[in-house]
Amino acid sequence: MDWVIAILVGALIGWLASLVMRTDAQQGAIANILVGIIGAALGRWIFADVLNIGGAASAGGFSLAGIFWGILGAIILIWILRALRVFR
Repeated sequence: MDWVIAILVGALIGWLASLVMRTDAQQGAIANILVGIIGAALGRWIFADVLNIGGAASAGGFSLAGIFWGILGAIILIWILRALRVFR
């Protein structure tokens, strides 16, 4: 059951990040899920492990703080993918 929640939260995070970065038209549901899950892991690593921001350890979790940090990580991931010309 945990993987279903991970997919749903990843889809939400990926979709919200794609709206912020204006790549929603280029991304489908699968891309939103992948960007959300990988972006949440990236957000947790950058903000919790590297920068040692306490609340960021919940990135990707089903809470307001977890979704917030997950969206920030997904925005960074989309920015990287734009720099690599994966998204235009």
